[in-house]
Amino acid sequence: MSTRQDIYTRVTAEIVAAIEAGTGDWHMPWHHDGSAITRPANVTSGKAYRGINTLALWIAAQAHGFGSGLWGTYRQWNMLGAQVRKGEHATAIVFWKKIGQTKDEPETDASDGEDRRRFFARGYAVFNRSQVDGYDPSEQPVLPESERIAHADAFLAALNIPVTFGSEAAYYRIAADRIFMPDFGAFHNAAGYVATLAHECAHATGAKHRLDRDFGARFSRDALAVEEITAELTAALVLADLGLAHHPRADHAAYLASWLTVLKSDTRAIFTAASKAQAAADWMHAQQSKPEIGASVSPERDVELA
Repeated sequence: MSTRQDIYTRVTAEIVAAIEAGTGDWHMPWHHDGSAITRPANVTSGKAYRGINTLALWIAAQAHGFGSGLWGTYRQWNMLGAQVRKGEHATAIVFWKKIGQTKDEPETDASDGEDRRRFFARGYAVFNRSQVDGYDPSEQPVLPESERIAHADAFLAALNIPVTFGSEAAYYRIAADRIFMPDFGAFHNAAGYVATLAHECAHATGAKHRLDRDFGARFSRDALAVEEITAELTAALVLADLGLAHHPRADHAAYLASWLTVLKSDTRAIFTAASKAQAAADWMHAQQSKPEIGASVSPERDVELA
């Protein structure tokens, strides 16, 4: 019979192999309607913008008083039955395409530190949701409560980490020692909800009064990336423990790959993160005999650790 450590070793090895083999793009596991400007996202793909485009869209939203984080080209809005209002001015963003790249390969809005002489820039003009009429996202499906996974909910509730539901995004606020989550119904599936909440709980395990985890001394400016890798590995391990994913889900590898690009100089980083992830998962198991704290319902808007 396999021990928990054997399972953790296998899960980590499979994730590393998936990353090395190449992964697709990571998508938020919940429906995003662009209600907050903190996470600019594309209206058709749901993907969050990255790099300089995030900064450009933040600045535009602040300068023009836009209350939404949802953006799209004129054509994208039009395909959704919406119309950019006459006289509205677009915001310029840029995507990079590798020289010699085929038309089927995706462009990216961050070349992740690679030599940009190998890329050429392609500019796009996008409009904010606040600049269009006729957009109605209300047809997004709502995940029914009947889809909840009871034993996973009980496992995470036993951690005694305060959670506020109703937020537009998932994040852990360090100063308040509190997790903020979209409602269950906003997620694409129940496993995605559990994985996301487990990820945020993993961030919370690093608090000083829990495991006191700090990557700053070793990884300096890459400390945040290693913390994100640790949290996502923890979520992968916990899902395996709960019997929800006997092998790593593709979205775990895609999410981790998006952070590993900044850690190319330290190939051992993921193994350091894996060790800390195992400690976090072990801590979660150790809490299972302790009483539960109820969750509150007062959404807020800032972000600490996603």
